[in-house]
Amino acid sequence: MLIGIQGSGKSTQGNLLAEKLKIPYLSTGHIFRNMAHELTPQGRYVKETMNAGYLMPDGETLRVVDEYLARPEYKDGYIIDGFPRTKTQAESFKNGINAVLYINVSDEQALHRLSLRQDARDDETPPALKNRIELFHKYAEPVLDYYRKMGILYEIDGERSIEEIHKEICRVLKV
Repeated sequence: MLIGIQGSGKSTQGNLLAEKLKIPYLSTGHIFRNMAHELTPQGRYVKETMNAGYLMPDGETLRVVDEYLARPEYKDGYIIDGFPRTKTQAESFKNGINAVLYINVSDEQALHRLSLRQDARDDETPPALKNRIELFHKYAEPVLDYYRKMGILYEIDGERSIEEIHKEICRVLKV
């Protein structure tokens, strides 16, 4: 499981790790962005929620994640990012997580990285990003504490090169 502020490099590291371990990578952000393009009431709700920079409700997030992880391609393991966002989600999730990697970067570094993206998304407006960062800080610490107490949280310095971060992740996971 990868946790970090938007722009911390979760997707980059998740894809590198998935390739190395030969298991699928799943991002709840990607799932919800795909749902936001659907021309349905649920799609419209997801789009409005994300564009405002708010979190999806716990029940909806848990339902969607459980639904995805029930698919055959995830039966032998997976890497997930963007989940859990709240302590309620962490406590309710029962899918055998064995390591949680917190990719820690400063707000300034995350915003700098996001400003350099060539493919900025609809939900990456300055007000939405500011709100998302504030929500991350509000909800992440209890999630991190939950996994820290379980003894499966590893904090990774995310302000280094992609290669250095990947090496540290591989060292921590012993892969």
